[in-house]
Amino acid sequence: MSSPDHAPASAGNVDGAAQAATGSLDTLPPALSSMWRLCRLGFRYEPSLMGVSFVLALLAALPDALLALWLALLGQGLIEHRPGLLRFAVIALAVSAALTWLLQTVSTRLQRRFRDKVTIALESHVARLQASISTIAHQERPEYLDRLSVLREQVFTLDHMYMSVFSTAGWILRLAVTVALLATVNPVLIVLVVFAVPTVAATSWRPVVERVAQERGAQADRLARHLFTLSTTASSGKELRVLGIGPELARQRRASWEHWYAPVAAARTASSTWYAAGWALFALGYVGAIVLVAAGPHANPAAAILVLTAGARLSSYLSGTVSEVGFLRGMWMDGSRRLAWLEDYASATAQHSDLPAPEHLAEGIRFEHVTFAYPGSDRPALRDVDLFLPAGAVIAVVGENGAGKTTLVKLLAKLYAPTAGRILVDGTDLARIDPARWRDRVAGAFQDFFRFELQAGQTIGLGDLPRLSVESALVTAMDRAGAREVVDTLPAGLCTQLGPTWPEGVDVSYGQWQKLALARGFMRDEPLLTMLDEPTAALDAETEHQLFERYADRVREHRQGAGVTILVSHRFSTVRMADLIVVLDGSGVAETGSHDELIAAGGRYCELYRIQAQAYR
Repeated sequence: MSSPDHAPASAGNVDGAAQAATGSLDTLPPALSSMWRLCRLGFRYEPSLMGVSFVLALLAALPDALLALWLALLGQGLIEHRPGLLRFAVIALAVSAALTWLLQTVSTRLQRRFRDKVTIALESHVARLQASISTIAHQERPEYLDRLSVLREQVFTLDHMYMSVFSTAGWILRLAVTVALLATVNPVLIVLVVFAVPTVAATSWRPVVERVAQERGAQADRLARHLFTLSTTASSGKELRVLGIGPELARQRRASWEHWYAPVAAARTASSTWYAAGWALFALGYVGAIVLVAAGPHANPAAAILVLTAGARLSSYLSGTVSEVGFLRGMWMDGSRRLAWLEDYASATAQHSDLPAPEHLAEGIRFEHVTFAYPGSDRPALRDVDLFLPAGAVIAVVGENGAGKTTLVKLLAKLYAPTAGRILVDGTDLARIDPARWRDRVAGAFQDFFRFELQAGQTIGLGDLPRLSVESALVTAMDRAGAREVVDTLPAGLCTQLGPTWPEGVDVSYGQWQKLALARGFMRDEPLLTMLDEPTAALDAETEHQLFERYADRVREHRQGAGVTILVSHRFSTVRMADLIVVLDGSGVAETGSHDELIAAGGRYCELYRIQAQAYR
């Protein structure tokens, strides 16, 4: 029986650990912390380019910030007829203008190179994070999918965050120099910074409000994009035209888009109002500063010129600063928070599995009171399952739709962990075995296989990467799957490009794709576990029967050291060849035994077998 000692391995506890590490689904990691993590990530990949780009961004800002001073000195030299001061101001203006152009040009080119390199690194980082998560809950839960959907869009622009950080630092330096210049005229002018606070606050708050509105409607946005894909791709084109549902899909897409856009538009209107109010307040402060200097007792032309030019540039610098801060606070800082969430989620869901997979199975695989419910569901897909799968056996799993057959396979592949109970592999808890090492010893094919549009040999060879290009291994896998005839019909055999959208690509039927997927699943020679989850649904019953009879015979010939073979099928003419048949009903094991034993028992299997046999008469 399961015990509390095994609770940390459960799906519920893993999911709970993930939420504890990342906060609730409505909460992302702190903005500044996540942005700092992203900065460290960029520095890890491109330290030299990042450091030089940052320094150049600051150097490019300095001569531009001093232009107001040189203009004031130029005015003072003209008014006071001081040739020396006039020459100095003119030279300083020329040098500042030249340096500004030169440094900005060099900085832009260098930053572009940094962006190109760090973009590839970030995309790889996100892909690696998702692939490193041992379970697939994040790819099946709607709330996680919404979050990942936004992150997938943002990951291509996260590199802009670094540029925005560099630019923000430059704008802040300009602001600091400008405020210092204004303070030399009258310290009271520093108060202009206070008038700028509402503008900065509104700019920082604005994108957050808009992003929250966008995320709340992310599901409607995903639906609109999905409907657009359905309406514009070739795979669904035939049914759309035959059924005449194109206009209806277009209508639904428009409705979904409106459902997403309405709250976003309302949030933008409200935030824009506050944004405009903040700028109006700053404008009042700026006008007051000019009046103060012009009417003050110590007013002089040079001071007036400095206030006019520095004040005007202050407005420009402030606009640039709050604009960059807004982008950082919105899309890019928000994107960094989502990336930090994914990192935390991947870390929290990482099971502390330190044991290797066994070299071979001596006993088999045992389910002990295993219960599993999909995240977000209160109804168990499997309930209190006790089951032993002996080593070297071919085991068929049957049952009606929704009985838990595919769920059983997912648990064996460690795509999910049991909510309660445990799975033992030769007495070792599967939760303790490293997922990557376990999957290195697992093979299989599934009904919902993926069509890898690569060369035919690569499409098959992906089933065992170390032997991807070993022709003898490919031929053996094809023979096991009955796929040799498929490859023989291809123009260039194993070197044929699959998929009609590629140059010289060949289109093959669904049944042919399925045989290639089967061959991919048969690439590994001595797997501990082979899972065949209805992988031949597109083949006729006779072909399926011959295929699995040939495979079952091969397994029986090499029983010593053989692993467990799981065959999920609705065709009872196929499963009757299995050594052991497991009948699932109502999320639990109804009965087990050989075909003859189950027929003699007259239970659920016998009932289902006779119903199907009558249908074939």
